Amino acid sequence: MTLTKKILIVANWKMNLNVSQASLLVHKLDKKIPIHKDLEVVLAPPMLQLQPLSLQIDHRKFKLASQDAYYKDEGAYTGQVSFTMLSHLVQYGIVGHSERRNIFNESLTETAQKVAAAYRNGITPILCVGETKIERLSGETNQVLHDQVVSALSNITSEEVRSLVIAYEPVWAIGNGEPAKPKDVANAIKTIKLNVLELYGKKAAEEVRILYGGSVTPDTVSGYIRLPEVDGLLVGGASLNYLSFSDIVANAYRVGRGLTTKQDKA
Repeated sequence: MTLTKKILIVANWKMNLNVSQASLLVHKLDKKIPIHKDLEVVLAPPMLQLQPLSLQIDHRKFKLASQDAYYKDEGAYTGQVSFTMLSHLVQYGIVGHSERRNIFNESLTETAQKVAAAYRNGITPILCVGETKIERLSGETNQVLHDQVVSALSNITSEEVRSLVIAYEPVWAIGNGEPAKPKDVANAIKTIKLNVLELYGKKAAEEVRILYGGSVTPDTVSGYIRLPEVDGLLVGGASLNYLSFSDIVANAYRVGRGLTTKQDKA
């Protein structure tokens, strides 16, 4: 991680928590997590919780992200929420999460349209990319990452791409308690950066922030944040537990400052 970038920790709550439960979790997180000038914490609650949480959170401490949004700005699309509707509510928008791709059959084209829609509405995309277990075992990781990155960036400018966040989340490591090995993460991120470099040049490749996501716990934070290729973490299940998530944030901050963590000493 370069010293000019803030460490970015994103909590993806997925389809969990009602409004009151989300409010209580934020209340607990607020007590446990201090303001860090070198670290940015982003909460991605379910869509229904975004409005009330925007009024509750300390905006010096937390930012908000949508878990998804539709690529059309408005129209007769019953049940959809657009980035336009979210433009003054969130700072980030998760796009192309593996669950959107694999469960809801979101295509490469649709993901690219969502990236462009986010930028069009002043929202920074957090583009998720990563291979399945079958693709990994077949030696297709680099090709999958190439296809997902190149297609997703096809509708944005060279200026926009410099603020992009890309989350490498190997599908085979999500939710199974078996996170990817740091060396594998480093190799995948090098491939992602190479794709950005080929499209937009060296400066863009250096400025894009890249996160790791996949069964992240307080115990595994150090191994990832210490990688020069990793700028932060996308946290799933552990973000629903205020103690685990606050420990992840604390450990990431300590590593970023060159300090040891409790896990390092164990």
